[in-house]
Amino acid sequence: MTTIRYKIQINGIVQGVGFRPFVYRLAENYELAGFVNNSGEGVLIEIEGNPDKLEAFLGRLKAEAPPVSEITDLNITQIPLKDETKFIIRSSLKNAKNTTLISPDIGLCEDCLRELFDLSNRRYRYPFINCTHCGPRYTIVYKIPYDRPNTSMRVFPMCPDCEREYHDPADRRFHAQPNACPVCGPQVSLFDRRGQKIETADPIESAAEYLHRGKIVAVRGLGGFHLAVDAANEASVRELRRRKGRAEKPFALMAPHLESIRKFCEVSREEEKLLRRQTRPIVLLRAKSVNGLARSIAPKNRYLGFMLPYTPLHHLILRDHFDALVMTSGNFYEEPIAIGNEEALDRLSHMADYFLLHDREILQRCDDSIMRIMGGKARVLRRARGFVPAPVLLEHPTHKHILACGAELKNTVALSRKNTIFISQHIGNLDNPAALDFFKNTIGHLQEILEITPEVIAYDYHPEYFSTKWALQQAGLPKIGIQHHHAHLASVMAENGVFESTIGIILDGTGFGTDGTIWGGEVLVGDAAEFHRCAWLEPFHLPGGTAAILQPWRTAVSVLYETFGAQNLMPDIPFIKNIPRDKLDVILKLIQRKINSPKTSSCGRLFDAVSSLLGICQSVQYEAQAAIELEMKAADSEEGIYKKALLEDFKGGAIPVKPLIRAIVTDLLGKKPIEAIAARFHRTLAELFLQAAEFAREKYGIRRVGLSGGVFQNVKFFEGLLHRLQQQNFEVLTHTAVPTNDGGLALGQVVIADAILRLNQKNRPQFEFQNSNFK
Repeated sequence: MTTIRYKIQINGIVQGVGFRPFVYRLAENYELAGFVNNSGEGVLIEIEGNPDKLEAFLGRLKAEAPPVSEITDLNITQIPLKDETKFIIRSSLKNAKNTTLISPDIGLCEDCLRELFDLSNRRYRYPFINCTHCGPRYTIVYKIPYDRPNTSMRVFPMCPDCEREYHDPADRRFHAQPNACPVCGPQVSLFDRRGQKIETADPIESAAEYLHRGKIVAVRGLGGFHLAVDAANEASVRELRRRKGRAEKPFALMAPHLESIRKFCEVSREEEKLLRRQTRPIVLLRAKSVNGLARSIAPKNRYLGFMLPYTPLHHLILRDHFDALVMTSGNFYEEPIAIGNEEALDRLSHMADYFLLHDREILQRCDDSIMRIMGGKARVLRRARGFVPAPVLLEHPTHKHILACGAELKNTVALSRKNTIFISQHIGNLDNPAALDFFKNTIGHLQEILEITPEVIAYDYHPEYFSTKWALQQAGLPKIGIQHHHAHLASVMAENGVFESTIGIILDGTGFGTDGTIWGGEVLVGDAAEFHRCAWLEPFHLPGGTAAILQPWRTAVSVLYETFGAQNLMPDIPFIKNIPRDKLDVILKLIQRKINSPKTSSCGRLFDAVSSLLGICQSVQYEAQAAIELEMKAADSEEGIYKKALLEDFKGGAIPVKPLIRAIVTDLLGKKPIEAIAARFHRTLAELFLQAAEFAREKYGIRRVGLSGGVFQNVKFFEGLLHRLQQQNFEVLTHTAVPTNDGGLALGQVVIADAILRLNQKNRPQFEFQNSNFK
């Protein structure tokens, strides 16, 4: 009988997802011989047997791979026979070049959940139950290959029962690296805020009891600590806000099951699918008007951010105890999430009354990811747990290994290897030493675990960004400065596999322009290598600079000044009446004398100004608060538009803002409802950018437009502009896999840096240069 042997190299997310056991069982089914093991490249199979059976094996290998795996490359080579008689799982190859992809952390599977609450199961109520289909991955890995000695589980030797499961090909825990049970695995314990252990037979039940009493409990989870509190207890939620230094920013919530979430929110079929994903993201949902939750969870917001439990510990805390818990990141305002027991007791003791701890080390901080259904598609707003380190794949390999340092806010970093871009978890805002340390440590960890040594560094133009300063301090590496909004355009193009010239509507709060001013309301035309700024919002002043971001009323005064002049600031509108004259005079002098009043074309700041002008938000406690509250006020039923503010015979350049402000003031003087004015502003602004895109299409002959920037997190504005662009037959590129905000910027930086390198590799000795204009 004819026998042949294949060598099969499989790359992708194939370690830690039950791939080797799957291969083993498949080979046994077809009576094939050989071996499978993990390697630095992924999974290596050598297999021999009857050709027909091998073909059947290969067909099922692709079609029936474990659901949480992802095959990016599969190479098959026929090699000489070895006349083996059985199929085995071998130990992982050592000292191989690591190009494999590590699995993200996976939410608890249904099989493990059933066992968790099965009285007859030996893992009944064990808070670390897992199998090859679920459990921790990235957050517990030191290095690859993904084997137990390379994870934080290496300090927990398996008991005989767990060993039997681990070596039994028929068992669901066959080669499950975090496998453990109450006899041999990690344990939970309960401490008070002074660090004193509380003796209790069941720390989880005791923690739940403290939560029922209104206490704040710090819970060590998968990628870090949560601060938990009963979501129905208004006093406790307010106390958490006071201690955490988070006055108004919405808190995330966790519910035991979907039925509980439906009590509080409207949940569509698409949103249900999103909640049930094994990534278990926080999903933004429309809140019911009467829901029984503490009102201070999400003040002035129509939406609540809910997630389902993703660890057994979460299930044990919630089931039969609560319909919902506040589960907010275990950190003080804008600091990185705490991950270690001692670290948490030190950093969170002024916030939490009790600490539910465990002894399985978390090696990588990883916040909860955030998603939302917008424009009929699921979109990532914060990419972290459940997604990282899964890569973004490009159609073409990068010329060199590129490190992209991201932005200042919502920072992520990225490393490239061939056509694979590894984007880090959400790091956050780099305006405090702890976050900057997290930024540096993340870069180091990614380089080590992926075995990628950067050859080029890409950074944002803004000279005051910490990420930029850090990049410029790195000696011995060429560096490429990337304009912020060009990076946004390249990011949405790369995510959609587009590299030809595209119109970009790039709208955000802040980005350093090539002319030294602050941009943020841009219509660009370009590709990865170069771009041209063909339209932008008419600039206005930010009196006080950063102070205007925190106090939007300053920007509102500025746009009134630009529109009406200092002598006629519409004294009859409530906004002006409510500003003390001395404060108003100071702001006007700052603008007139050009003292600390930079000009900006920022769309985000325009949203702030209108929010303030309408009396909605005069000072902000968290990023984009004024714009969010403006969106929340906008009436869904309003279909009006400010026709006098629309463009006539537009030839590019500045998009006038003054007519829009005049129209808003006219409505204010006419006592129109604030909700209607807010909606008209959204609709008119979308129409203005549609008109600018139509101008670009006519001038450059391009019908493809990409939308990127933090403003597109606004559902009302995003869906309105998307609909109008599609009506006018534009091909619209949008973000789904990476955030539209600055969390997706590093991807664009990699793509632009690579394009510039390719363009200049033969005749450009220096790498410190600006992108040339699109002609």
